[in-house]
Amino acid sequence: MSDYQWAGLMVGDEAYSGSKSYYNLEKTVQDIFGYKYVIPVHQGRAGEHLFFTTVLKKGDYVPSNTHFDTTRANISYVGAIPVDLVIQTKDCEHPFKGNIDLEKLEDLIKKVGKEKIPLATLTITNNSVGGQPVSMQNIKETKQLLSKYNIPLYFDACRFAENAYFIKKREKGFENKSIKEICREMFSYAEGCLMSAKKDGLANMGGFFACNDETLAEKVTHFLVLFEGFRTYGGLAGRDLEAIARGLQEVLDEDYLSFRINQVKYLGDQLDKLGVPIVKPTGGHAVYVDGGKMLSHINKENYPAQALACALYKEGGVRSVEVGGLMLSHEDKETGKMIFPEADLVRLAIPRRVYTNSHMDYVAAVFEEVKKKKDKIIGLRIIYEAPWLRHFTAKLEEV
Repeated sequence: MSDYQWAGLMVGDEAYSGSKSYYNLEKTVQDIFGYKYVIPVHQGRAGEHLFFTTVLKKGDYVPSNTHFDTTRANISYVGAIPVDLVIQTKDCEHPFKGNIDLEKLEDLIKKVGKEKIPLATLTITNNSVGGQPVSMQNIKETKQLLSKYNIPLYFDACRFAENAYFIKKREKGFENKSIKEICREMFSYAEGCLMSAKKDGLANMGGFFACNDETLAEKVTHFLVLFEGFRTYGGLAGRDLEAIARGLQEVLDEDYLSFRINQVKYLGDQLDKLGVPIVKPTGGHAVYVDGGKMLSHINKENYPAQALACALYKEGGVRSVEVGGLMLSHEDKETGKMIFPEADLVRLAIPRRVYTNSHMDYVAAVFEEVKKKKDKIIGLRIIYEAPWLRHFTAKLEEV
């Protein structure tokens, strides 16, 4: 966090009801996102739990470009079915690889019926496919398609500012608009959003759900009071509310976003020079290494990306995270077979405002050493897994 955010911790209003820090957050969210009702939660997945418990029932479908892990889990927990419909651009350098496939979206609506789809979501940026952005055109066309069937659209908005920066740099017609202007247009196409403030809130904790529907906001608030806390703190300390409000303002700074995105690109370029297979172009918050390609001798059932993540940590203390078979595979309810994601990735997420490019050079050097030994890396099998979000607590051993 910045010195301005740390200073905010000292003036956070810890009142149980009517905290001034809450109203600072509410005003900031209304200004940037344009939504009237702002419901704070202790982190993003808490907002998902409250929202999906309110609006979904067993047998519903929720289409998205790609659901991230906690989103998928919270949808599945209530008996609904998350459906990923990202465009197929794995082996090309499309500027907006996070886009949803509109043809597949309409096919799903026609197949299951609009009454079985209470809402659709867009994840910006699209974390599971490489932190890839979604274009304004795709957002607008998604809204138009869903409106035809009277289906509301919501954002998983964790990295909204990074998405806006990519739109400014890559999409014609937005080069002269401010990040804030682009954000306001993005959010104008959706009925609301879920947000983890640990990402583009630049804070250590927190999140929120925001919308314009008063009835929906009231229903979500009922669960908020039951599970999280009073509506003006939602399980957060006042100091965290203050830090989030300030972080949301700071994240719109284009100089910050430029350094952030280009530092990710710097690491990606270093790895690319070494012949490490990465998702290109690099995304907003992380470099994604194709573990399945790098460790092609390990089959997908033995989690090559997780094996690579372990090797990186053992070699040089580089802590990455697998975004592949361990995190995202799931059982087909009809056939009982495991469905694996298209790519088995290792995510190198870069903490904001922490590291220099010298640190990125070190990460690249560790990869260089691991690459020399890659054929000796052994696949893994699960020896313990939890029923939900297994990758957080799973235990594995070498095959």
